[in-house]
Amino acid sequence: MFSSFVPPRRVKIGHAASFVGTTPRAIRHYHQIGLLAEPERGSDGRRLYGYEEMIRLLWIRKMADAGIALDDIRDAFADTAAAGADSDRDVAGILERLERTLATQEAELRRQRAAVQRMRKQGSRMGLLSDFVASRLEDLPGGSLRQADLDNLLVMERIFSPLGAAVNATRYIALATHPSLREASDRVDAAEAALDDTVAVDDPRVAQVAAERHAFEQALQTAIEDSGLAAEDEALFDAWDAQHPATADSEGAACSGTGQGAMGALATAAKMMPYDYSPARLRCMELTAELDARESAAS
Repeated sequence: MFSSFVPPRRVKIGHAASFVGTTPRAIRHYHQIGLLAEPERGSDGRRLYGYEEMIRLLWIRKMADAGIALDDIRDAFADTAAAGADSDRDVAGILERLERTLATQEAELRRQRAAVQRMRKQGSRMGLLSDFVASRLEDLPGGSLRQADLDNLLVMERIFSPLGAAVNATRYIALATHPSLREASDRVDAAEAALDDTVAVDDPRVAQVAAERHAFEQALQTAIEDSGLAAEDEALFDAWDAQHPATADSEGAACSGTGQGAMGALATAAKMMPYDYSPARLRCMELTAELDARESAAS
C-alpha cells in the first residue's frame, strides 16, 4: 500500500530553515554573501526552495558545523562551479579546495603564534621589533634600553626598513653603554623640549640649544667609532645584503640618508608621523643641520 503523502515540490524559507536546522535569518545571510543563489519566488513574492537548494543548505550546514568560515565555503563553491565539476564530483572538489584553504590558514596561524611567542620572550616593546633589529640589541643588559628608545626604533623600522633601524640602534647601544653620554643626551633632550610654543624662533636659546645638540652628536659619533660600533654597522649591511640581495641598493640608500629612497621615506614621515614640534624647535633642528653640514664640509 502506498502512502497518500505527497511531498511538496517547494517549501518556504521557514520550513527550509526548520528542516536544515538553521534559521531564516541565516539563510537570508547566505543569499546576501553569495553563498546560496536566490531561488524562485512564489506569486506572493516569497522565496521557494526546491530539492537542489535544500541539498546545498545541508552542505553549508555540515561545513559550517565543522568550523569552516562561510566565506571559504562560498569561495570553494564558486571555484567548483567555475571548473565545471559534475554533480558526482562537486562535494569532493569543494572539500579539496576547503582543505587547501585550511592548510594555508593553519600555516599562517603557526607563523602568527611563533611571532607572538617571540614577542613574549623578548619583552613587549623589544618583541615588536623585527628579528634583524632585535638581534642588534640582544647583548645589552636587561633594562639598559628605555621604552622611548624602543619606540623610536619601531618608527625607524617603519620609515627606513629593518636595516635602517638596526643601524640607528647603534645610537641607543652607545647611550646604554656610556652613562655620561646618556646624561648628556637627557640634558639636550630636556633643553629641546623646553623650546615650546612660548619661545620665539629668533630667541637666543634656539641657537644655543642647536649648538648643544651639534656638540652632543659629535661626541656620540666619536664614542661610536672608538667603541667599534661603526665597524659593526658595516657588518649589518653585509648581513642584510646576503638576506635581501634584490633590495640591497634601495635599502642601503634609504638608511644612509641618500638617494630618492631616503627622501621619499623622510617625506612620508613628515606627512604621516605626527611630531608635536613647536616652530622654535623646528628652527633649532634646522640650525643643527646647518652646523652638521659645515662640520662635514670642513672635514
